Order: sequence, then structure tokens, then C-alpha cells
Amino acid sequence: MRILLIEDEHKTLQSLRQGMEEHGWTVNTATDGVLGLRLAFQGDYDVIVSDITMPGLTGIQLCEKLREEGIATPILLLTALNHTDDKVAGLDAGADDYLSKPFALKELLARVKALSRRNNNPIKTVNILTYQDIEQDLDAKTVRRAGKEILLTPREFALLEFFLRNPGKVLSKTDIAEKVWDMSFDTGTNVIEVYVNYLRNKMDKGFDTKLIHTHFGQGYMLK
Repeated sequence: MRILLIEDEHKTLQSLRQGMEEHGWTVNTATDGVLGLRLAFQGDYDVIVSDITMPGLTGIQLCEKLREEGIATPILLLTALNHTDDKVAGLDAGADDYLSKPFALKELLARVKALSRRNNNPIKTVNILTYQDIEQDLDAKTVRRAGKEILLTPREFALLEFFLRNPGKVLSKTDIAEKVWDMSFDTGTNVIEVYVNYLRNKMDKGFDTKLIHTHFGQGYMLK
């Protein structure tokens, strides 16, 4: 497995690189966002692991530029920032997962492996999902309700897709975290609630029939 590791703290960089190489992975490294972006464009990597706070280019900016160029390599962000808004910003920028510092090397390796498996085994999907008066075009990346176009961020789009694939089923926060972002659920964050509320405000506001419902203590349901 080929990994691009971008981290400006030298000691952390060497420690993570050693741990990855001991698992037989090939690791290329960069100590700033600009060099990291250049390597990402030049190489064919299975997963990119990047710190958020770096000189030259932040991890969030790096995600945005890669996604703008159509590079879909899974990205795991490492962050010392524990605020929900910072994590939401990273996910909206195109990151697939995040890991808060400090973390155990074992957990980092597990997250990277999970992202690699998803990258190597893409799920084939139908082009259009529908439920009641909602229509989601997975190819055109558009959403309509009762014929009205609704603009969603990439994360809101992915969350709606998960709901549309599981109508009438209670989806726990853990289900959403693992299936939409391929990450373990962190009980110390309210990222899931934030995104469900974002989506609910866009999909239900202005319509008589409310489709996204909260089941307190259990999760959420499209019904």
C-alpha cells in the first residue's frame, strides 16, 4: 500500500512513518502543504494522511484543491482541533475521515486500512434514488424535492444518499458515521447532529410533509 504522509512536526512525522513502514507500506512524506499537494498530484496513492495546521497550505485547503481537480484518493486528516466546526469544515472540504490528536498508532493504522479497502472496492450504485417526492441523481450530483432543486454540500449529499438507501429504518449515529464517512463514532462530538440538522433544514423546510425524523436515543429515520 502506498501512503502520502504530510506532517510538519518532524518527530511525529518520523514516528508515523516508521509505524507504517513496519506494516510493509510504502510511505512518501512532506513537511508542508505545498510540497504535499505536489506529491499528491504526481503520485498514485492508496491513502493520503495529512495534518490540518501546516505552513504553506493547510490540510483543509489541500483537500479542496485535490477534490477540485477530481482526485478521489481517500484523505485522513489529523487535527489537534476538537471543535465541531473545524471537523465539519474538513469533511466539507473533501476529507473522508479525521483523527484527533493525541491518538494511538493502532487506531491510525486501522483508519488507513479501512479507507484503503473502500478505495479498492468501490460500491456500484444506481444512478437515481427516489423516495416520495425526493429525487437524487448520483451522476449529476443534483437533488430535487417536488421538482424544486435543492443545493447540498458534498457531505449533505452523501448523508441524503444513505437515508434514501434505508427508508423507514432507524439509523443510529454510529451507522451514519461508519457508513457515510467510514469513521468510528466519537461520542465527544456532535458532528452527526449538525449534519442531520443541516440536511433537515434544506430538505423539509417549506414543505408540508416532514421526511427526516429524530428517534430520541436511537437515531434518525426517513419516513
